[in-house]
Amino acid sequence: MKSLAGLRGSPGWLYYGRGRAEGLLKNPWVQSAVVTRKFPDTVTLEVTERQPFLRMQNRQGQPVLVAQDGRLLPWKKGFETLPVVSGWGPDRLPDAVLVAHALARYTVQSVAYTPSGLTVKTAAGTVWGGDLKSLLKYAGSIGMYPNQKINVYPWGVSVQ
Repeated sequence: MKSLAGLRGSPGWLYYGRGRAEGLLKNPWVQSAVVTRKFPDTVTLEVTERQPFLRMQNRQGQPVLVAQDGRLLPWKKGFETLPVVSGWGPDRLPDAVLVAHALARYTVQSVAYTPSGLTVKTAAGTVWGGDLKSLLKYAGSIGMYPNQKINVYPWGVSVQ
């Protein structure tokens, strides 16, 4: 952290602020950083790390992690049990992250996206929706119909 913030030797007179935090902010694991100098000779680093939320394979087929804010993070061992995101077609990763957040209380196991919609597998069942707004609005039906497949349409919900 010290080297990313440029902390080498003693801090100069004007050592503080966002300019010094930029080195830290270039690291994908760092969500926010503040570097403050306390006169006469103390520098404080306040760093908030991104937390892995999902896992997936990038376009090159390499495993990566997805932070709660949707940022891709380099793979690290120990996160093999996180829910998996997969899909094809236009990138719908922001939608997948949003739906995974919305259904987190149902223990999301995977989120798959296609041009036609999103499918979320949870410990309570499976829900599919072609329209993100409707999916977010009615996906809670999964709690009323455990171990069922629920299809959410703009005009209603189908339970199978």
